[in-house]
Amino acid sequence: MPFGRSPMELTKVTALMKATALELAILTGHLVLYPSGIVAERLAPAPAPSVTPGRRPVVLLHGLVDNRSVFVVLRRSLTRNGRHCVESLNYSPLTCDLRAAAELLGRRVDEIRARTGHAEVDIVGHSLGGLIARYYVQRLGGDSRVRTLVTLGTPHSGTSVAPLADAHPLVRQMRPGSEVLRELAGPSPGCRTRFVSFWSDLDQIMVPVETARLDHPDLLVHNVRVSGIGHLALPVHPTVAAGVRDALDADGREAPGARAEEPGATSVA
Repeated sequence: MPFGRSPMELTKVTALMKATALELAILTGHLVLYPSGIVAERLAPAPAPSVTPGRRPVVLLHGLVDNRSVFVVLRRSLTRNGRHCVESLNYSPLTCDLRAAAELLGRRVDEIRARTGHAEVDIVGHSLGGLIARYYVQRLGGDSRVRTLVTLGTPHSGTSVAPLADAHPLVRQMRPGSEVLRELAGPSPGCRTRFVSFWSDLDQIMVPVETARLDHPDLLVHNVRVSGIGHLALPVHPTVAAGVRDALDADGREAPGARAEEPGATSVA
């Protein structure tokens, strides 16, 4: 056996190598697209009368040092499957407080609701974007305006990756035990939003990887484990996109405190 590794260890190493190669390819493509996402997008017009009333607007929220260009693939997938109002929010790269970004998100949500006539929206947040949206829902009354919040690789319990990055205030807010995370871990009785959290067993930005699971006794949560891809692949992989569409279309409510898990992992390897 090469290097004395067991077949199981070799399988894990091979999967990690494949995921890392995919991450590098995605990063290269994203660097090319990044300039196109710097400028805020033009607001979409109100939907035509023929649009199905049940199709709520979807707001996409990117992660740290990123912009709306990360959602090119997911946005196309949503619009091709009947979501006619999909909008991305850019928050400033100079933002130093997650709470300020959550307030900005709240203003955008209210604008979209007023423009489209929908009482509620859905939100998909990648990484830090999911944490910003969660703060809006839990702490700023957003649960009356957000039907479903889908998070992709979001550090719900804090991540310990890259300790030298603590110079940035937003990174410090994503550390385990931060004031913001303690706020979110506190009681949240009666929260009406439904949460779906996608987490990957090969996410090298979430340390440990289970931090991207959402576990809270007061929230309606469905955790989905993804196997075979890393952090950057979550918003662009077609299998995850299909899972996001299913999550947004599933309007069923679970009992408060329910924390469901997909049987096994959704493998994309």
